[in-house]
Amino acid sequence: MKKFVLATTAAALVLSGCAGGMTDTQRNTGIGAGIGALGGAAIGSATGGNRGAIGTGAVVGAAAGALGGYLWSQRMENQKRQMEAATQGTGVAVTQTPNNELKLAIPSDVSFDVGRANIKPNFAPVLDQFASGLRNNPNAEVRIIGHTDSTGSDAINNPLSVDRAASTRDYLVARGVSAAAFRIEGRGSHEPVADNNSDAGRAQNRRVEIYVGERAPRG
Repeated sequence: MKKFVLATTAAALVLSGCAGGMTDTQRNTGIGAGIGALGGAAIGSATGGNRGAIGTGAVVGAAAGALGGYLWSQRMENQKRQMEAATQGTGVAVTQTPNNELKLAIPSDVSFDVGRANIKPNFAPVLDQFASGLRNNPNAEVRIIGHTDSTGSDAINNPLSVDRAASTRDYLVARGVSAAAFRIEGRGSHEPVADNNSDAGRAQNRRVEIYVGERAPRG
């Protein structure tokens, strides 16, 4: 039990060390390592409480926590900066998620007209720039999630949200990005980010979100 407390204390120190003086990437990796250490210590304690089990569990857990998400490489940082420049003033939000994914949140005034899944002309330059970064990242995994507002029934909105994600994927594939990199989803109207009782809110909810994560090279 004492060793479990020591492992827990060590992990807490890792987590507290993430509070200041670190970049977002270092902080996210450190938090993962700390949580992994806690989980590993708990596993070690549950498997017999001997010195070897606790020590190994904490070390393995820390490694798993640090490596459980995506990498944030210089290539990912460069693509984030490129997309920030390409989308400046468009309303597209470009962020790094806690899981080290690059996220593009693209509202309807950029992406799609009401009830449609066709790529709008002002969405095309954003996707063109995005494709150029993806072509240079063979380890990228891309999730595209389509959304609608609450107008209409699920029978209409659910397939429409999938169609919006599929149109975005197909546009990127047509510009040289590997089709194997993509996974698409549709959430219909079930994950609003604004109030559907106003025109402005519905416009925010009609959107597509793109997530890119980079895995470590295999081998």
